[in-house]
Amino acid sequence: MSDEPLAIAIDSAPGASRRLVRCRLCGRPLTGADSRRTGLGPTCDAKLHPPAPDIRTRRHEVEQDALPGLEPSAG
Repeated sequence: MSDEPLAIAIDSAPGASRRLVRCRLCGRPLTGADSRRTGLGPTCDAKLHPPAPDIRTRRHEVEQDALPGLEPSAG
């Protein structure tokens, strides 16, 4: 196996002029390497892929009756 990378990064070509890449959603020019690779700016990417809701904020304690047979015996 060779030590060459399998893919060439978008901005890695030395001396090559950077071609203008625009956001697929809003059309603004993209400057970041990740944005250029995905074709979406950070704002538009956040609109299409919102973060998952944090389920820990929805948890709450509920009062429950004791299970039959586990009640302390009065004796």
